[in-house]
Amino acid sequence: MQTDNKLIDDFVKMINSAAGTLAGMGREAESSLRDKAKDFMGGMDFVSREEFEAVKEMAAAAREEADALKARVDTLEGGGKSPARKPAASKTAKKSTPSK
Repeated sequence: MQTDNKLIDDFVKMINSAAGTLAGMGREAESSLRDKAKDFMGGMDFVSREEFEAVKEMAAAAREEADALKARVDTLEGGGKSPARKPAASKTAKKSTPSK
């Protein structure tokens, strides 16, 4: 059933406009808070997950290369020395990380 009451039509239009305005204000507030949070976090020198993973892979590769070079040096030094001499033990223990 449809009515031709102008008062009701105006009231419905006003409510629809208010709902649209409130929705727009909500989106704008959310965007503003998101930007402020990014600025706050950016000022604290945090790194992104991608940057962290890249540096982690670089460190693992450097560790492997250093271990390989140490083994090569130990082999080269051991070849010219008497077989009774043992290579010096490493002062730093390699941490093992549990795999996920």
